[in-house]
Amino acid sequence: MSSGVCEVVRRLPFDFQSMSRALEQYKKIIEKKQSGEGWKTPSLSSPKRVRRREEEQSLLKFLALNALELTAPASDVLLRQSSSTNSSSNWFQLSGHPDTFAPAGPGTIWKKCSGGAERTVYEALNKEPSLQDVTPRFLREVHYAGQTFIELEDLLQGFRDPNVMDIKMGTRTFLESEVQNSSLRPDLYLKMVSLDPTAPTPEEHAAKAVTKLRYMQFREQQSSTCSLGFRIEAMKFRGTPPVTDLKRVKSSDEVISAMSLFIGNRGDVRLRLLARLQEIRSKLEQSKYFKHHEVVGSSILIIYDDVKVGAWLIDFAKTRPLPDEVTINHRSPWEQGNHEEGFLFGLDQLINVLEQVEVKSEIDNTVSSTSSSVALAS
Repeated sequence: MSSGVCEVVRRLPFDFQSMSRALEQYKKIIEKKQSGEGWKTPSLSSPKRVRRREEEQSLLKFLALNALELTAPASDVLLRQSSSTNSSSNWFQLSGHPDTFAPAGPGTIWKKCSGGAERTVYEALNKEPSLQDVTPRFLREVHYAGQTFIELEDLLQGFRDPNVMDIKMGTRTFLESEVQNSSLRPDLYLKMVSLDPTAPTPEEHAAKAVTKLRYMQFREQQSSTCSLGFRIEAMKFRGTPPVTDLKRVKSSDEVISAMSLFIGNRGDVRLRLLARLQEIRSKLEQSKYFKHHEVVGSSILIIYDDVKVGAWLIDFAKTRPLPDEVTINHRSPWEQGNHEEGFLFGLDQLINVLEQVEVKSEIDNTVSSTSSSVALAS
């Protein structure tokens, strides 16, 4: 697929002021909706009502996407809100990763790439017929202002105010090359004790320093990454602000509770997600590309609304080809040099968690069926 330079429509940048304005209007919309104020027009198709609904949808999508470090095309309502801002930048500044994502055309996003690795992954995956619906569609590489972006399908396109969950996959979310340096780092020691003063060993306390490998493994142990092979990064419920402080959700019970909360009483969503994740697992197990690559730090994005349910693999910046003599099963424990990352182990456990999620409607049906059987037997 050929590269190209994209002509960009001028857009105002994302910053804390624009986010504050969006949050304020978001709160007003929710308050009005809860009280019924402003939603009493007799005509369902009146321009005023339609405009309000469009503004609500745009704001909710804006907030959800920024929380999950994704973006969609800038909406007119947000541009109107920020029209007084004076700026020369075309990019939204996303929380945590400034300039990583940028708005593109309808239904697409731009993601900044430090090199060609992620583009190569998407192109390879899109060439495998069985995997073409497992990832966002790759459109092209874009060069702008001396930087390189890849243009991808916006997976939220076609959903109406959906529930969204971002799940980081694998028992290891860092590359082996990132932790080869065995130098002691005082800065990482300070980060460790700020999270858990009891974590360093007596020797590490004495040195007041730890290696990067030690720190990265410590961080993985703070969530369900090590034990379950995945962690819930963030989730957004319809009609509410996103929840992003989930990296300390660790035990199986905590993860099941979080997933139960996300699914709610939608037994149909649980069953459709199970089928979709099992389909993804089967396709990955048979994929030639997957057999010859380690997939580190990728996520599964789960989205559902009243009608649609979907799950896709995203984020391949740390996917690397394996050395010719190395084979992995994506399930074995990681040891330095074996390249195992636990992706399929995590997918196995995610499916297992979903199987354990109890949906209220399903419980009620089970109780009702049991009661009927007892009544018939007596």
